[in-house]
Amino acid sequence: MRPARWLVAMRGAALALAVALVAGASACVSSRRAPEPVEPVVTRPPVRHEARPVRVLRGKAVWYGGKWHGKRTASGERFNKRAMTAAHRTLPLGTRIRVINLDNDRSVILRVNDRGPYGRDRSRIIDVSEGAARRLGFFDRGWTRVRIEVLADSPSRRARDAPDGRRRR
Repeated sequence: MRPARWLVAMRGAALALAVALVAGASACVSSRRAPEPVEPVVTRPPVRHEARPVRVLRGKAVWYGGKWHGKRTASGERFNKRAMTAAHRTLPLGTRIRVINLDNDRSVILRVNDRGPYGRDRSRIIDVSEGAARRLGFFDRGWTRVRIEVLADSPSRRARDAPDGRRRR
């Protein structure tokens, strides 16, 4: 039996198409040049504008956590022992401070959200959260000598200045 004419024509067209595709693909591959090397895009880390200190304090820091975790602080929020917060006797709540461990030069930026430390030992000037103590590297010891820098963009500084930039009395 002889195949129908249209079937022969279709087979021929399919074969011609396949040959053209293979020939075109090989021609494209052989005529294509190697891609130009792309220079890597150099991205710089974001510039951190270090806030300048307005006031510097020195003394002993201790940490607190455990039994205070989840209880209310002086600011009204719940204490989180893993957060980067601190307790200070006189600094306004919400003040941002940089605490530097003088024994190993590690530093963290904390927010004052509680009052303390309490007790007779006046060399203790700040209580830091357990998470901050771990980052500062004195968790196991319990206390360390620190330098505290009150940062310029803290609410304590802004609250004293009038909206027009003049100093309030």
